[in-house]
Amino acid sequence: MGFRQDHLLGIEPLAPDEIREILDLADDYVALSRSADKHADALRGLTQINMFFENSTRTQASFELAGKRLGADVMNMAVAASSVKKGETLIDTAMTLNAMQPDLLVVRHPHSGAVDLLAQKVNCAVLNAGDGRHEHPTQALLDALTIRRKKGRLHRLSVAICGDIAHSRVARSNLILLGKMENRVKLIGPPTLMPSGIAELGCEVYENMAEGLKDVDVVMMLRLQKERMDGGFIPSEREYYHLYGLDAEKLAHAAPDAIVMHPGPMNRGVEIDGTLADDINRSVIQEQVEMGVAVRMAAMDLLARNLRARRQAA
Repeated sequence: MGFRQDHLLGIEPLAPDEIREILDLADDYVALSRSADKHADALRGLTQINMFFENSTRTQASFELAGKRLGADVMNMAVAASSVKKGETLIDTAMTLNAMQPDLLVVRHPHSGAVDLLAQKVNCAVLNAGDGRHEHPTQALLDALTIRRKKGRLHRLSVAICGDIAHSRVARSNLILLGKMENRVKLIGPPTLMPSGIAELGCEVYENMAEGLKDVDVVMMLRLQKERMDGGFIPSEREYYHLYGLDAEKLAHAAPDAIVMHPGPMNRGVEIDGTLADDINRSVIQEQVEMGVAVRMAAMDLLARNLRARRQAA
């Protein structure tokens, strides 16, 4: 059927074959990024605007690099210095940007649904770089690519997602994607950081790390989202690390060849032991960063193809 989306707003709208198409193309872009000449022309003649209303290092840098490697004209909008700070609404900002005739708009916003609203107001392809607690689709896709390349498949695996589930858009997107690809998903964390009704999404919920990690193939740790917490969700960071921080002792409950993941930025000694995070035999955290560029190249390439097709048909 092929990739049929006009925007990439979340994992939820994607069919399994569309997920596979993004990952297959991303594999090609991994090879390109490792070659001497890292440039292609899939986005030549197109303009990409990156608009980040929240701070970002990995996501913004990889979207910028992805666009430039594909030949786009890339602009990073400094939201802190923009008219948004003067009271301009998101819709007015969208209309202003739309008048500049962009082709690809990459948006990160602190409010869930804001990126979807913006996509309704512009004539270009919009990519969600994270909206509130809702979704972070390219993170889930790069995690999926990392898992598939390490494990040789992306189905019938046992995956544990551990930590601050309640505030994590990464957890939500990964849960949806892994479910679509027929994996067993376990969520592990304290009750205060577990959303109510989460088990209805087809996952298993554990409060104890040893029980939840038993025989899993993939251990995905999450950052404590302190900026989204407005109360005492954990007694202390020291207590949290003792119960839920990943170390060699807890990892021993997983499968012997289990891989360790983290979307970053990491709080070493809080969510994960620093030595384990750097263990090249178990940790794939640096591979996740590399896969991020390739996945974002693939997503923008496929969206640009559909955008060109729509414009030609109009």
